[in-house]
Amino acid sequence: MDTPLHPIVVIGAGPSGAIAAALLRRQGHRVLILERQRFPRFSIGESLLAHCLDFVEEAGMLPAVEAAGFQLKNGAAFACDGRYTAFDFGQTSSKGRPTTFQVQRARFDKILADEAERQGVEIRYEEEIIAADFSAQPQLRVRRADGSEYLQSACFVLDASGYGRVLPRLLDLEAPSAFPLRRAVFTHVEDGIDPAGGFDRNKILITTHPAHRDIWFWTIPFSDGRCSQGVVAAEHHYEGRLGDLDACLKGFIAETPDLAKVLENAVWDTPARTIGGYSANVKTLHGAGFALLGNAAEFLDPVFSSGVTIAMRSASMAAALLGRQLAGEAVDWESEFAQPLKRGVNAFRAYVEGWYEGYFQDVIYYPDAQEDIREMICSILAGYAWDERNPFVEEPARRLRMLASVCQGQLS
Repeated sequence: MDTPLHPIVVIGAGPSGAIAAALLRRQGHRVLILERQRFPRFSIGESLLAHCLDFVEEAGMLPAVEAAGFQLKNGAAFACDGRYTAFDFGQTSSKGRPTTFQVQRARFDKILADEAERQGVEIRYEEEIIAADFSAQPQLRVRRADGSEYLQSACFVLDASGYGRVLPRLLDLEAPSAFPLRRAVFTHVEDGIDPAGGFDRNKILITTHPAHRDIWFWTIPFSDGRCSQGVVAAEHHYEGRLGDLDACLKGFIAETPDLAKVLENAVWDTPARTIGGYSANVKTLHGAGFALLGNAAEFLDPVFSSGVTIAMRSASMAAALLGRQLAGEAVDWESEFAQPLKRGVNAFRAYVEGWYEGYFQDVIYYPDAQEDIREMICSILAGYAWDERNPFVEEPARRLRMLASVCQGQLS
């Protein structure tokens, strides 16, 4: 295999960028990551799904992640107005990994980036892509932190820029999302949760507002006695609340007794932040000389923590396909990358839509679910949304609605 004159350029050193770069470097390719920020840097998306670790292991990074002391995660718990249910990742129809981690992303992302560097990937931090030309040899205009600029040629570009969505913006690839505008307000707290109170630190807790089923909260425990705490709601629910983000978040929690009880001893020591209008889509996932990974391509919603999983899955798929292309094989990015990636994304989409419309919540809280169906649903929650042996992956929207109608009928 001849080494191309120009390196593969990856935009962004987050999880999808670090994993794609490491996988390509392990194939013997020259890889350069251009990252706008300096690591470590804050990010949300802290509750990993079990499927994530399959890609971390594939990239040779699992020992470093396991050694970091992150909070073990073995499933997901749901609470709403006195109701509670939990799903265990060791009980899935996909028989995937039974555990994963809940991570402070600043540390986690730096570990992955450092591991990519250790494997021979070059990373240039605080360098921003300001223009891109794919009319011939892919070429990026890069601005350094000191304001100076240079041109970087590439044999291929993978955009792993996440919410920055570099190539979608520069190449006019952005498309409207089908989801309504929603906003998250979030912070980290010293949670003070009583270990004798029955709270399971090994699970993310998703709590629904008792009066508004489209408002929900995440509570993600970390291993150091802190947790990530956030609320997600449509924009109209925030009217008159956004002037003081701390009061906004605390106010929503005060309206939700289940969660207020969990956090009654919390120390609110970090100012809240907000992000809105995050759901996004694109016209295409690939083009001549480039492909889009993870959130740079599409972001659905944070409710089932699918973002990092989709990002890592896309990184693994793109790295394998690009490796074949650079070895001289003819590859079809649409049929071998975009279409199979979208099958899993569309499965997640069906469950996100079902969550906000309420009928997936009816399924989750249904008290007499068959064990095999519960295991199929748990596979989705663990991230195995590409396992087409699972009927709730193959026809997610239709089957979920059918299941919800059964649950609703028996509950009425």
